[in-house]
Amino acid sequence: MTPIQVTVGSVTRELPTVQVGAVQRVPLVEFLGDSEFTKAAAEALVPLLNPQAEIMLTVVTNALPLVHEISDRSGLPYVVVRKKRRTYMQEPLIQEVPSMSLGVNETLWLDARHAQHLQGKKVLIVQDVVASGGTSAALARLAERAGGQVVGYLAAFHYGGRQRNFEVTTLQELPGTDAQG
Repeated sequence: MTPIQVTVGSVTRELPTVQVGAVQRVPLVEFLGDSEFTKAAAEALVPLLNPQAEIMLTVVTNALPLVHEISDRSGLPYVVVRKKRRTYMQEPLIQEVPSMSLGVNETLWLDARHAQHLQGKKVLIVQDVVASGGTSAALARLAERAGGQVVGYLAAFHYGGRQRNFEVTTLQELPGTDAQG
């Protein structure tokens, strides 16, 4: 499959396309292990931050280095939701993600100690890539259950042609491609 080329700032990457489900391939964005690409994306995203936001919420994995870089540049703190329960978690908030674009259902876990940081705050949901919006919606539900108010959604990329119940601010749209082509 032909990779998809993306440029953020002065950094260009060839994104391989990967199979998701039976009929679609999508470009794979990887911030983990690519600090140059991550820093370029963070630099480009900082001017797009919602000025009302007091704290960011993300999920551990590929988005984590991106959110950390955004935090370093903006001074905006962040909270991380996990995809597995950790033994140290006390009274975690648990949120199911009903459908994932990669074909895997997941459960998100927010430790009560971290949930306290969201209480009474204006929360910006930040991700690496938004596909269907299922994870974003689950993060928003966790933020609200913790007493936060969601003021926006931010991601480096989004897949085009997808219907979402919210508006997400992104740097670029990525195409989905036919599995045969």
